[in-house]
Amino acid sequence: MPADFDIIRDTTPAAAIRRGLVLAIGNFDGVHRGHRAVIAAAREMARRLGRPAYSLTFEPHPRDYFNPDSRQFRLSGERDKLRLLAGTGLDGAVVMTFDATRAATTAQDFINQDLIGRLGAAGVVAGYDFHFGKSRAGTPAFLEAEGRRLGFSVHIEPRRQADGLAVSSGVVRDALVAGDVGLAATLLGGPWFVSGEVVHGAKRGRDLGYPTANIALDPACGLAHGVYAVRVGRGAERFEGVANFGRRPMFDNGPPLLEIHLFDFAGDLYGAALDVAFIAFLRAEASFAGVDALIRQMDADSGRARTALAASQGAFPLLGELPG
Repeated sequence: MPADFDIIRDTTPAAAIRRGLVLAIGNFDGVHRGHRAVIAAAREMARRLGRPAYSLTFEPHPRDYFNPDSRQFRLSGERDKLRLLAGTGLDGAVVMTFDATRAATTAQDFINQDLIGRLGAAGVVAGYDFHFGKSRAGTPAFLEAEGRRLGFSVHIEPRRQADGLAVSSGVVRDALVAGDVGLAATLLGGPWFVSGEVVHGAKRGRDLGYPTANIALDPACGLAHGVYAVRVGRGAERFEGVANFGRRPMFDNGPPLLEIHLFDFAGDLYGAALDVAFIAFLRAEASFAGVDALIRQMDADSGRARTALAASQGAFPLLGELPG
């Protein structure tokens, strides 16, 4: 995984930007198998042309910009998206701020000013459904025509399917909302994961014999509430465990929280940054008649989680390193 993954932002001086980039363009939410096909095509084009291969993506997600009061369930926040992109073997990423100026930029100006003027693109690869510019007026056909006219290579990657489903971020979201982390992994090409810092909780798990590391996820997270088998990363370390995501109906019915119990682990994780990959859905979140019944269920959940994890040895997202 490249440790020198280059990130170009709106504030990057023009003199610091490598010229002649081959750009894989998209929102890349989740970096699913369709995105990876676009990236693979960009890397192949870059190899043929002897140029560096970069992704070009937008932050915030355009849908969040246009609907600020109804933020969508993001499969990966900006940092995790860049870590996933770095893990694909790209040389770097261009992150464009999506704001009022960007929303008002025409498709023609995006090509002339951004792709050619600022980035000096030698080639562009995009998906079959890529639209760009003001009112999404720029189409794949327009991009191809401008490439021929202006002298840069263009490749449009066709639609991809997995298990008979079109691979898209929306279909992955639907799978996670239903708790189907197996289908999500099929569409993504690896397990879906979240990252966050361990925070203090009510410490009930410790009293029950199941101490947990707790992470507050993005409030827009739409993952089904329930119990999951998980694989956890802390830097290069890997752990296995069982996690509950939900509102703890037996206790406080509070804001959703991810509570992770690591198997065969002893130590203090407060303040640690963890990556949590969801391997299998075990059951929906539920309330029980009493603490003894809850503990018996947690014992059963742990056994099922160990079985599920043993059947998926090694499954963890391929994450690259970012500068800084």
